[in-house]
Amino acid sequence: MLLVERNTNEIVFRLPADTDIFSVQRVLDYFKYKQAIKKSKATEKDVDKLATESKTNWWKENKNRFIK
Repeated sequence: MLLVERNTNEIVFRLPADTDIFSVQRVLDYFKYKQAIKKSKATEKDVDKLATESKTNWWKENKNRFIK
C-alpha cells in the first residue's frame, strides 16, 4: 500500500518493501532534478548548448578509448 504524508517540513512516501528499487530510484532522481532546477534561470536554449558542449568535450577526451 502506498501512503503519502505531508507535515510542516516534508512529504513522506511509504512504499511496500517489495517495491522495485530501480523504479523508486528513478522517481527519486526526478525529484532531485526538480529540486536542483527550481531556482534556475537557465533557458532551454542554454541547457541545450551546455549539453552539446559537454558531449563534445567528453568525446574529445574519451574517443581514443573507443577508436583504436
